[in-house]
Amino acid sequence: MPRYYFDLYDDSGLYADDEGLDLPSIDDARQEAAHSLADILRDAVRSGTGRAYRRMSVEVRNDVGTVIRVKSGFEIEVLV
Repeated sequence: MPRYYFDLYDDSGLYADDEGLDLPSIDDARQEAAHSLADILRDAVRSGTGRAYRRMSVEVRNDVGTVIRVKSGFEIEVLV
């Protein structure tokens, strides 16, 4: 079973995954990356860090190199 590593990039830098996960397929790695990024974005909004805009991505790599990139960003505007 291949091992995939899920590196997080955000406005403050890189958080490299040194452990990885053994997953049966690249589609399973894609799903894991998308769910991980959604969870991270949800936690960032809930934490109330005061930052109005953030960009984040999860890059999935295997022993060959980067195979998947999931990117997202959000902006919070207070209009009143």
